[in-house]
Amino acid sequence: MDDAPLIRFRLDPRSGVAPYRQLVDQVRHAVSLGLLHPGDQLPSVRDVVGQVPINPNTVHRAYRDLEQAGAVVGRPGVGTFVVAAALSAATPEHLKELSAELRWWLDKARGAGLDEEGISALIDATLHAGPDVFSAAP
Repeated sequence: MDDAPLIRFRLDPRSGVAPYRQLVDQVRHAVSLGLLHPGDQLPSVRDVVGQVPINPNTVHRAYRDLEQAGAVVGRPGVGTFVVAAALSAATPEHLKELSAELRWWLDKARGAGLDEEGISALIDATLHAGPDVFSAAP
C-alpha cells in the first residue's frame, strides 16, 4: 500500500498570505482540478507539520475553515476527508496538456525577465482585467 500523501503542502512566507489560508487555497485548488476527490483523506496535522514549518494549531484552523465551508469533514480519531467534488469539466488529459503549455509559457515569461512575482502579477492582471490590459491608451 502506498502511504504517499495525496497532497503535498508548500508555504510561501513571501506571499503575504496567511499560512492557514495557503493550506485552504491549496486544498480548494486540488479539489477544483480533480486532484482530490470525495473520500480522499487529507494528511494528518502531524504529517503536515512534518512537511512544512507550521504550527499544528494553524493546520487545525485551515482544516476547520475547510470543514465549515463544506469542503471536508473531520472524523475524530480517523482523519479529515474531502467531501466536495470538482466543479471543473476539464478531463485529466486536458489538464495535462494545459499544464505542459503553461510550463512552456512560464519558461518564456522567465526568459523575458519576469520573476515569480511578476509572472503572478501578469496572470492576475490578465485574468481579472481582460486581454487588453496592456493596450496603449488612445
